[in-house]
Amino acid sequence: MAAFGIGIDLGGTLIKGAAFDLSSGELLHEDVAPTRDGEREGDVPAFLAEVRKLVARFEEMEGRESLVVGVSSPGFADRSASQIISMPGRLEGLEGLDWPEALARPAAVLNDAHAALMGEIWQGAAAGVQDVILLTLGTGVGGAIVTEGRLLRGHFGKGGHLGHASLDFYGDPDICGMPGALEDMIGNHNVRERSNGRYESTRDLVEAVKKGEEHALEVWDRSVRALAVAVASFVNVLDPELVLIGGGISEAWDEIGERLKNWMDEFEWRPGGGQVEIRRAALGAMAGAYGAAYFAMQRYEKS
Repeated sequence: MAAFGIGIDLGGTLIKGAAFDLSSGELLHEDVAPTRDGEREGDVPAFLAEVRKLVARFEEMEGRESLVVGVSSPGFADRSASQIISMPGRLEGLEGLDWPEALARPAAVLNDAHAALMGEIWQGAAAGVQDVILLTLGTGVGGAIVTEGRLLRGHFGKGGHLGHASLDFYGDPDICGMPGALEDMIGNHNVRERSNGRYESTRDLVEAVKKGEEHALEVWDRSVRALAVAVASFVNVLDPELVLIGGGISEAWDEIGERLKNWMDEFEWRPGGGQVEIRRAALGAMAGAYGAAYFAMQRYEKS
């Protein structure tokens, strides 16, 4: 019987889990649990207790112990991929939690956007691609980079935080202090401010775009133009084969894809006719669980 592994995606509201046959990549089981941020269960954070229960359920269904567990989490993972070293403001008890020790088995943790890209490379829209960028458009903008087949984590673990790239050095600072950041130009967190109070969320804005409302079209086109300028800039620096767009906002792909490609025709530098491909990410909400399992499996194989 082939070994199986588990991927866990630790979100603010839900913990998503999946079990995979590690030789074929076949999905064996999926399940979810509440995150219960701020709660405790006995002497551990409730989210850890819920992860342990998910792992136990998968192992009970398989009738055997998992070979490895991967955890996708917000925050910066340390170089050993054993713990999150920085995640201020939420998920109390996450910082410094040693996952191999807490789960009592081989385990690895990585940033959630990094995990999403690893999942897309394993079984999603970037399968077989060696040079790829992922941008996750949601409350803010996350990102990840794989170059020559290697995940770029960086010296401190900040690699791939593309949403904090500046597009206006006179702009207001974002949550990291960066003026005029990309995530403040297309993220869901400030739609109301960007639309002069007309729309409360990206969903509201996109619905108005579909109806042809002039103000909504102006706000949306400005947002997608900012995204295109950022993507073209990242392409100049990293020269990827593929750019993936994921996250909740990517559900509005009909309103993003063609506009983005049209702006790229204007902004992208294409020496020799080379042009980056842009696709929507394929795995949706389960990308982090897929990528966490794949990342942990790779680390186990190399150890």
